[in-house]
Amino acid sequence: MSPADLDRQPTLEGERLHLRPLRENDWDALFAVASDPQVWALHPMHDRWQEPVFRAFVEDALASGGALAVIEKAGGEIVGSSRFQNLDPSGGGSVEIGWTFLARSLWGTGANAEMKRLMLAHALASVARVDFRVGEDNVISRKAMENIGGRLTDRIDITQTPNGPARHVIYEIDRTGFASGPLASPQHS
Repeated sequence: MSPADLDRQPTLEGERLHLRPLRENDWDALFAVASDPQVWALHPMHDRWQEPVFRAFVEDALASGGALAVIEKAGGEIVGSSRFQNLDPSGGGSVEIGWTFLARSLWGTGANAEMKRLMLAHALASVARVDFRVGEDNVISRKAMENIGGRLTDRIDITQTPNGPARHVIYEIDRTGFASGPLASPQHS
């Protein structure tokens, strides 16, 4: 497959999670998860738990064409979201996975690893590399990236936000790193 063939809104099935395209009518369930201030405490947009800020986030997610709802299969409830963004077809292709958040009840359970494994396997069938932008000071997300085999690059992104400039470090996982890394098989979630 070529990078242009990447479906940025697939339906993906894991052992515990189901990922599907995000829809407008997911708002209430999604905001129920996102309204927990602790979900955003270390995030550069730490006020995203507030309804107007989160509404702008969801509107952007829906407009992006790459947003996914994350559903816990056991209860059928939305427990978070992630998205594919910034598809670049040049040089073998790359796409960014990001804008991810999960309910705190899933933190430390392997749910993030399962979600990332599903998304990485899907993306790397079409592109050579997946990038992840992580808030420079977000130690929890940086540790999660290292745990799934993300390689810290020397690239930095500074994004202007309503709260001021936010520095992000860039991690990457390529096909080789994924195939030999900790997410290569479902047993590691």
